[in-house]
Amino acid sequence: MLLFAVLAGLPGALVALVLLWTGEFTPKLQWTLTLLIVVGWWAFTAALQQRVVHPLRTVSNMLAALREEDFSLRARGARTDDALGEVLLEVNELGQMLREQRLGALEATALLRKVMAEIDVAVFAFDAEQKLRLVNQRGERLLAQPAKRLLARQAAELGLAECLVNDTPRIVESTFPGGAGRWEMRRSTFRERGLPHQLLVLSDLTRTLREEERQAWRRLIQVLRHEINNSLAPIDSLAGSLANLLRRDPQPGDWKTDMGEGLAVIRERSKALNRFMTAYTRLTRLPEPQLGPVDVDAWVRRVAGLEIRRQVTVVSGPELTIQADGDQMDQLLINLVRNAVDAALETGGDVRIHWGTVDDPSPCLEVRVEDEGPGLSSTENLFVPFFTTKPDGAGIGLALSRQIAEAHGGGLTLENRRDKPGCRACLRLPVREASC
Repeated sequence: MLLFAVLAGLPGALVALVLLWTGEFTPKLQWTLTLLIVVGWWAFTAALQQRVVHPLRTVSNMLAALREEDFSLRARGARTDDALGEVLLEVNELGQMLREQRLGALEATALLRKVMAEIDVAVFAFDAEQKLRLVNQRGERLLAQPAKRLLARQAAELGLAECLVNDTPRIVESTFPGGAGRWEMRRSTFRERGLPHQLLVLSDLTRTLREEERQAWRRLIQVLRHEINNSLAPIDSLAGSLANLLRRDPQPGDWKTDMGEGLAVIRERSKALNRFMTAYTRLTRLPEPQLGPVDVDAWVRRVAGLEIRRQVTVVSGPELTIQADGDQMDQLLINLVRNAVDAALETGGDVRIHWGTVDDPSPCLEVRVEDEGPGLSSTENLFVPFFTTKPDGAGIGLALSRQIAEAHGGGLTLENRRDKPGCRACLRLPVREASC
């Protein structure tokens, strides 16, 4: 920069000196003007160099500070009336933006560490060589070792190698140094510095399952107590009345009739209790589905034709064959159609069955059974075993139907219709090796 500044002023200085020394001037004036020209030339050259080099050095120092992640430096004297000043202003803005981004990243990292420390799941991160790179406090407790002893160790050494293979999410029973039980395993991938990593999350389901088990037993005991008391209370009362009748002396003339009627009631209640226990056994011993090809159109029309109390309208859907247990599918759909017809008979409405395919997220068969009955007053206990709103109901139809659907990898829901009064039962089943 200094050389270019000297060369820029050289032609003018040479012309001035030639004219000065070739003209008729006194030596004193010649030397004085020569000194002024040379000093002024050098002074302006040095000032130009400083004006250019100093901002460039400032920019260089600021960029070096940014590279070292020091965002506190700011350039002074930055102006918008020259190019170098605009460069300094932009560097200042860049430093401020990087400072804000760094603060945001630090706050997000602190929040992430706080969340990882507080959540009750074990979190592990492994690199491409299955070496542990990250673990939270719950993971330390699970493996019964501090993080400094766990990091950089192989997954096989930690007993987590099997967790990094096969599909997830899944539930497994495993024993670790810090505890044993049933665990929900989830795994995903992410990239750090361009390299693939695996994130492993283990959730302890033991406490949750135990609480759910207690709640299920509590509901079941309430239902069993209600049903058994409904049968034992009249049996106990009638047995006491008949015993008093036999002890009376003299006995009334119609004592045989009373005795027969009382024994008939006791027998009927005993049969009802036996039917209830048989239904319970049936619900708890559902066999594994034997998969085979099931033609959806033929299946739906066959079940609809079994209902003789009211005609069931079948709306044809796409030609579809699924892999399912035909007998269990019949049992499931019969329960849904029977409930829909029972509801429709109360109002004189119609019952329709139609089906189609949806992506949820994989292709699924969706069968909808719709009625024009009074609808559902409450949906909380619909799938609770032995809960029923029918006088002669056993309370296992919907529970058994959902159990069959879930055994096939699908689901069953009931809801009130929005377009008109009535209820809609929606059955979804996965399409496995189906041909459309």
